Amino acid sequence: MPLFQRSATGKTRLTLTESAERALPDIRAGLDLLGIGLDRLRELTTSGILNVTVSPAFAAKWLLPRIDRFQARCPETDIRLETSLRLVDYKAHGIDVGVRYGEGSWPGLVAEKLMEEEIFPVCSPTYSDLANLTEPADLTRTTLIHDLSVDPAIGFVTWDMWLQAAGVPEGQPQRGMRIDNSAAVLQAAIEGRGVALARSILASDDLAAGRILRLFPEVKVPSKLAYYVVYRAEYSSLPKLRAFRDWLIDEATSLRS
Repeated sequence: MPLFQRSATGKTRLTLTESAERALPDIRAGLDLLGIGLDRLRELTTSGILNVTVSPAFAAKWLLPRIDRFQARCPETDIRLETSLRLVDYKAHGIDVGVRYGEGSWPGLVAEKLMEEEIFPVCSPTYSDLANLTEPADLTRTTLIHDLSVDPAIGFVTWDMWLQAAGVPEGQPQRGMRIDNSAAVLQAAIEGRGVALARSILASDDLAAGRILRLFPEVKVPSKLAYYVVYRAEYSSLPKLRAFRDWLIDEATSLRS
């Protein structure tokens, strides 16, 4: 039975025959059911690619050093990692899940708090000016490394804010480097370029390895911002997404313990 007929006039084009027009609603319904069935099959497996977005610094300093443990737990899931400082449109870019740093509210997305953090100064154990840093006010006379990767307008702690919390008068000199990547900020401190204002989550491995030292630990300055696992609500039932989310939470819990 013919389903299409070719136009005899003008440009060559195909149109449905009367029989095809009658059958079209049932065909469309069948294809819709097939699509639903494939979606359900996809939800029942943890195999395939999981599209993940994080900031470059979080990838370098926290996620990548630990990702082998996720691969060991879920060897059938492959991670496709997108690193960006900008807020990626999950739907447009096909993102399944991500970790974002902020206040925990992003329109159209589910956000679960993963880790809180503290902000504090760090430097290399071999930093040339370390012996002169006996109190917080001494920081105004050394080279400071400024992190420009997060906007202070959303609550990110700057050197001005930390020094004020430490009781250092305002208006003190703050010469030094300004870098728009938190991982590079820590690397500059590791290399002895100055004193960095570190984020505890990103600095945890470098501190444990002795590559940097925390200065003035008696000064406690918690961040108003935190790390969140973020995903689209309609993807929440995907086993591979749940597996990655649960692994992130397990890793964060072990870091606190």
